[in-house]
Amino acid sequence: MTDTRGINVEELKAAARHEVDQVAALLIETSDWMADNPELGLQEHQAAARLTGLLDEFGATVERGIAGMPTAFAATLPGARPGPKVAVVAEYDALPDVGHGCGHNIIATAAIGAGIALSRLAGRLPGSVVVLGTPAEESAVPDAGGKIPILDAGYFDGVDAAIMVHPLTEDAIALTSTLVAHGLDFAFHGRPAHAAANPHEGINALDALLVMFNSIGLLRQQVRPDARIHGVITYGGGAPNVIPPLTRCRFRVRAADPTYARELVDRVVACAEAGATATGARMEWREYLRPYFNMVPNHALGAVLRANLEALGRDVRDERTRDGSGSTDFGNVSHRVPAVYAYLGICGPEAGWHSKEVAAATKTARGHAAILAGAKSLAMTAIDLLADDALRDEAHREHREAMRKYERRATSDEQ
Repeated sequence: MTDTRGINVEELKAAARHEVDQVAALLIETSDWMADNPELGLQEHQAAARLTGLLDEFGATVERGIAGMPTAFAATLPGARPGPKVAVVAEYDALPDVGHGCGHNIIATAAIGAGIALSRLAGRLPGSVVVLGTPAEESAVPDAGGKIPILDAGYFDGVDAAIMVHPLTEDAIALTSTLVAHGLDFAFHGRPAHAAANPHEGINALDALLVMFNSIGLLRQQVRPDARIHGVITYGGGAPNVIPPLTRCRFRVRAADPTYARELVDRVVACAEAGATATGARMEWREYLRPYFNMVPNHALGAVLRANLEALGRDVRDERTRDGSGSTDFGNVSHRVPAVYAYLGICGPEAGWHSKEVAAATKTARGHAAILAGAKSLAMTAIDLLADDALRDEAHREHREAMRKYERRATSDEQ
């Protein structure tokens, strides 16, 4: 199919698939290397160096250390003419204990593969593509959510669509919303004393923390079904014969809409205050990362991404209704520009998620196939978006309407 500007979309797509095949071994090797060398968020120095090195090698113009984050990057493809702009998004941080148990090595190499393919075609594209490397999507480290400062720094300005892929247990287009998420750090300050000789002279910071945990356990019965409150003790004391003078914990508070999520934050803080009041400890708290917004699905983009995956022979199913949902800083992106991502199956549900079994699955034949399908489908979808004015218009119209509804609902909730 050739449009009025002489652009043969199907020929460009075929060329993009060919370019991905040419670097398939390199993409797989890079993904497996990342699986063997996992790095936590904002510490992905080796991964970022390797990924940007590949983009450099294949002709992209790479800006490293964007938005004040040493492991973030923006790779602009050469030779693109003025016109629409598409962002292909990469994630590459791992999790504590389980490594790449969320498969971000696949996300990264699929995005890089799409970038390499499109860089070879950039002079023929009716617009531009940028590959954005976004650190710390997992909330495992303070100041996580790398897409948020990248948004603030303007790297999504002028972007007509943002696209990415994510491994899972089956192929689907993510068209349901995610949960708003807050991250909270708490510290309780008590007074030390000998736990046997004079415990009555101490103020037990661990007791304060445990009162908080028990209060939150009771609170969970009274929250909406979509809400999630979960936490860990990050420091519980030093020695059993010392009344703990300091304890710390970290919580994630999630809900389907931001107004209710904010209410739950206040209630969790009240549980912490209860622990401090009951024991005489002093409590401090802070948000250790900026809130992750809920995902605003874009069906116009989803239909095109689905069609391209099916053209590759992938069995794309309707997204299953789940009892719960996760959170992602890609939701923040979706509030600013039309955005969509596809799930690509790499293992069965028995692997769970955020697990060592998922990390191992990224190195299997099925995991490797997801890298190549992800790279090809992202490149093909970017070509569709750059070439089809009506598609972009529809995606923008849908996004504007979704945001108007979202804003009306938020205003109603506040009243």
